[in-house]
Amino acid sequence: MTAAFRDFCSFLHANSGLVIDGEKKYLVESKMRPILSEYKLADLNALVAELKRGTNTKLIDAVVQTMTINETFFFRDRQPFDKFKDVIVPDLVKKRTPGKTLRIWSAACSSGQEPYSLLILLDQMRSLLGTRKFEIVATDLSNSVLDKAKEGKYSQFEVQRGLSTPLLLKYFQQIGDRWQVKAEYRSQINFKQFNLLNPLMGMGRFDIVFCRNVLIYFDAKTKGEILRKIRSVMADDGYLLLGASETVVGISSDFLPDGDHKLLLRCQGQAGTRERATESPALGRSSVVDNMVKHLREPRPGAPAARPLASAKRPLQPSASALAAARLK
Repeated sequence: MTAAFRDFCSFLHANSGLVIDGEKKYLVESKMRPILSEYKLADLNALVAELKRGTNTKLIDAVVQTMTINETFFFRDRQPFDKFKDVIVPDLVKKRTPGKTLRIWSAACSSGQEPYSLLILLDQMRSLLGTRKFEIVATDLSNSVLDKAKEGKYSQFEVQRGLSTPLLLKYFQQIGDRWQVKAEYRSQINFKQFNLLNPLMGMGRFDIVFCRNVLIYFDAKTKGEILRKIRSVMADDGYLLLGASETVVGISSDFLPDGDHKLLLRCQGQAGTRERATESPALGRSSVVDNMVKHLREPRPGAPAARPLASAKRPLQPSASALAAARLK
C-alpha cells in the first residue's frame, strides 16, 4: 500500500467512516479518475497533496460524495419491505393510539428508491392506518444523490427495477423518456443531508429505521457507535432493519433479533443517553476539514516529523456539509 493511498484511506475514514482495504485500490483509482481530470491533478499523489492543504472544500465534497454513492433500486431485496407491510406496521398500529404519527427513517437513502418504496406501501395501507399519520425522513451523505431523490425522476431502466406497471402508472408521470414521482407523493418525504458519524440531534424519535447495506463498510467500533446513536432516537418498541449480510452480534447489545421474524431487530431495554435536541448538530464543513487535516498530518509510526503546512496558520471558514450514511458500489 503506497503512502498516498494510505493517506487517502485515512481521509475517507475521518470524513465518512468508510474503511477501504488495500485490495480496493483499483476502485479508488476508478472513482477518482473523473475528479483528477476535473481538477487537473496528475494522479492520486497530487490529489492527496491537495486534500492535505484542507482549503479546497469543493474538492473535499466531491471526493467524499463520489466514494459514498451507491447503486439502489425500488423494493430492493423484497423481503424487508414484505416484513414492513405484513409485520411491522400492523404491530405498531395496534400499539399506537389513533392520531399518533408513525415515524420512519431511511438512512443512507441514496437516490430515493427506498423511501419512495416505503411511501408506496404506506399509501396502500391507508385503511389499516386509519387516522394515524406517518412521516418518512430520508437522509444521505451525498448532496448529488439527494438532489436526484428530491426530484424523484428516473430512467426507464431504473423504474423497471422493482416497480410493477400498475405502481408505475399510479405513482409516476412520464416526462419525455423519464418517469417522475408525482408531486403529491414527493412532498410526503422529508429529505435531509446527514452524516451518520455526526450527533443525531434534532432528529426526533423514530418507530422504524431502515439502515441497510451501510454498516458493512465501517469498522467494528464505528458500527457500534452508529448503532448506539440509532437506538438513542428510537422508540423502545421500535424496529431496525439492516442489510441481509449485516448483524449486530458482537457489536451492539442495543438490539435483539426478533424471534419470530428473520431480518427484524427489536430495541433492547431502555435507550441510552439521548442526544440533546436543544443544541445544533455539528455539521459544519470546518469540523470535517479539521478532522481530515488532523488525520493526514499525524505522523505514522517511524515516519519523520512533517513540516507544518503554510496554510495551517490560516483558519478555515468553509461551508456546511457532510451528512447521512454511506455505501460503496
